[in-house]
Amino acid sequence: MNAEDTQGTEAAGDTEEFQLPRSREANERLHAMIPGGAHTYAKGDDQYPEDLAPVISHGRGAHVWDVDGNRYIEYGSGLRSVSLGHAHPRVTEAVRRELDRGSNFVRPSIVELEAAERFLATVPTAEMVKFAKNGSDVTTAAVRLARAVTGRPRVAICGDHPFFSVDDWFIGTTPMPAGIPAATTELTVTFPYGDLAATEELLTRYRDEIACLILEPAAHTEPPPGYLADLRELADRHGCVLIFDEMITGLRWSEAGAQGLYGVVPDLSTFGKALGNGFAVSALAGRRELMERGGLRHSHDRVFLLSTTHGAETHSLAAAMAVLTTYVEEGITARLHALGERLAAGVREAAAGMGVGDHVVVRGRASNLVFATLDENRQPSQQYRTLFLRRLLAGGVLAPSFVVSSALDDADIDRTVDVVAQACAVYRKALDAADPTPWLAGRPVKPVFRRLA
Repeated sequence: MNAEDTQGTEAAGDTEEFQLPRSREANERLHAMIPGGAHTYAKGDDQYPEDLAPVISHGRGAHVWDVDGNRYIEYGSGLRSVSLGHAHPRVTEAVRRELDRGSNFVRPSIVELEAAERFLATVPTAEMVKFAKNGSDVTTAAVRLARAVTGRPRVAICGDHPFFSVDDWFIGTTPMPAGIPAATTELTVTFPYGDLAATEELLTRYRDEIACLILEPAAHTEPPPGYLADLRELADRHGCVLIFDEMITGLRWSEAGAQGLYGVVPDLSTFGKALGNGFAVSALAGRRELMERGGLRHSHDRVFLLSTTHGAETHSLAAAMAVLTTYVEEGITARLHALGERLAAGVREAAAGMGVGDHVVVRGRASNLVFATLDENRQPSQQYRTLFLRRLLAGGVLAPSFVVSSALDDADIDRTVDVVAQACAVYRKALDAADPTPWLAGRPVKPVFRRLA
């Protein structure tokens, strides 16, 4: 059988038969030359069972192939960035057209204007936009702009949301603060999602010191009724800038992001991930009054907002325009929700059928599903996550999450549910033994943010 037609090791009765020798060798070479063995910590081999971290050869649609020749149904593609599927023809064609026309010039390309117009037409709650290459670029620019406009030093981040930036103002608050001065970290404070009273207490405690509130408008749970509107009013009353991090919610919640779905307009918002379908593009968008401070048509002190050499590469902006057009014309957001609902229902039914419905738990909006792996005491467990991932990989499912792409079809979902059911059968055995260790075959997977390697 051709290697590309082999999905995991479907016939294998035990994961001991599933091995990735070429991926293992490639991982060793990666670690020898690249700190962490990957350019993103969340893609590191420590996030996967020992010696079962596939190194990818290529992808098409909802499937990827590793260097060992195994095919997988993939979820969470590109850390949620590839929402249309790999090598989407509409996107690759748009990129291909620009590649032959040059990608970076000494003056703005007309593509920059066209991309800005397309973005603002899709996200009408924003009045201006500036593009960059990754999420950290634009979240940090938003924070800098908020500080400049308000004249205040402190940043308030939602402590319930896991990631905002690779820059010091955020990383200093994580378990990996090495290299970041305490004075920088002290300027970042946290507030809890959904708790207006606690947020107001924070704003009162640091009266006239907090420049902005930055949060994901929604995450694994829906915002409490009225919460975002009340937070908007609270920010106005205390004179701070409200920033929505729409890296994940952008396009997946609605074409106009969570702000379009919930009808609450932030002062600034940041987009990325799904915006480029794997190509490097992000966006800072917001009110003209604020955004223009980074421009040339105002009388205030200038803000060095965003000025990146590669921020407006024509092929990435062409990808973004193709993505936005595809979402609007083909109803992609609705399709993501439909696929996610089918998957969530199937996984829950499979888990319940194997007696682990309280331990393998699917959470989140249908377009952005994650799963929790809980131990016999129903506490989060890296060991049980390792067991679960091993079984998924052996069945041909690469799923650090259950975040869907629109390239999945019903057969992919059904196959995934079958593999989940097989994994849950083993999960039940481990729970009955009150010890998953015999099924791990190595060290447990590890959290991204930790102090020691």
